[in-house]
Amino acid sequence: MEFPKKRKVLIVEDELPLRDGLGDKLAGKGFEVLKAANGKEGLNVALNNHPDIILLDVLMPEMDGIAMLKTLREDVWGKDAKVILWSNSKNLQKEDEGRSLHVLAFWIKSDFNFTEVSKKIIQYLL
Repeated sequence: MEFPKKRKVLIVEDELPLRDGLGDKLAGKGFEVLKAANGKEGLNVALNNHPDIILLDVLMPEMDGIAMLKTLREDVWGKDAKVILWSNSKNLQKEDEGRSLHVLAFWIKSDFNFTEVSKKIIQYLL
């Protein structure tokens, strides 16, 4: 799938192999990939670069995904940013919080491989 301009994806994920592996897969699909290791760093990257979509881990050090998302939604640009939350396990409370903050989806990491994640991200950007 070709987009008129190179699309930016921000991966906010504290697990380095996951962040880099998924980043490599998305870069291979033609995306500009931005990365952050925690919510504090992710918020800074998001507000400075305005990615087309953010893949946001829920549980991270320094600032978790929900706290990042709440702060992001206070920003003029960030209030409408496309965000997908993902986690290692199902957490109904975090999923409900995410839905109340208008996320596109809540994914369980083990349910997807890198190819499936990249395909779903492309679908959300069409």
